Amino acid sequence: MSDTSRPRASLRTAVVWEVLKEALDRRVKATGRDVLDVLDTGGGTGKFAVPVAHLGHRVTVVDPSPNALFGLERRVSEAGLADLVRGVQGDAQGLLEVVERGAYDVVLCHGVLEYVDDPAEGVANVAAALRPGGTLSLLAAGLGGAVLARALAGHFTEARNALTDPAGRWGSGDPVPRRFTGEQLSELVGGAGLAVGAVHGVRIFADLVPGVLVDTEPGAVEALLRLEEAAAELPAFHAVATQLHVLGEKQA
Repeated sequence: MSDTSRPRASLRTAVVWEVLKEALDRRVKATGRDVLDVLDTGGGTGKFAVPVAHLGHRVTVVDPSPNALFGLERRVSEAGLADLVRGVQGDAQGLLEVVERGAYDVVLCHGVLEYVDDPAEGVANVAAALRPGGTLSLLAAGLGGAVLARALAGHFTEARNALTDPAGRWGSGDPVPRRFTGEQLSELVGGAGLAVGAVHGVRIFADLVPGVLVDTEPGAVEALLRLEEAAAELPAFHAVATQLHVLGEKQA
């Protein structure tokens, strides 16, 4: 993960980045344009926006936090990307009040649906921001991963709570308001009028493997990354992934 077009040193984003980069490349070929218009909802300080801009694309980041947008501005300035990345304060619910409808080739909606009041409305808004033929990259917390993590930590009652709770929460102290299954995310994407594409499991093993094993064993990080990539597309592992990534496409 050494080249500048990828988020650095992050097993947590590597699989998503590879899928996203392939989607961007496909969109470039489909449009015949080298520069795409990309919208990153809830993009924060630019974890994905900066690498996307490094590929030469224009990125609009929408985030409700002024502090995050300040961090984004500083980050893109240091990277020399100020002409390609702009920040706008707003959220998924009021998205179409701050960005233009049907103006983007690719929309990123990463880590947003967990926190919105109405996930269906959130997906409908990001879908409305897409141009015909555009691609939605949707990333959200997975239910099964949370159940497995609580169980392996010995918190069996919390694991059962997460499994049976409608929102997938393990208790009142759970910092995540809502979790999803792959089927639920696919239904949200389809319900917004998009064709459901690839579904990937993210952080299937990375959150479960003790850090000391990864940090001390030579080549362990790369081997774990290869394992994550190999398992990401297999439906059997989607049920235990910490996050789920779904691609959707707006019909031309």
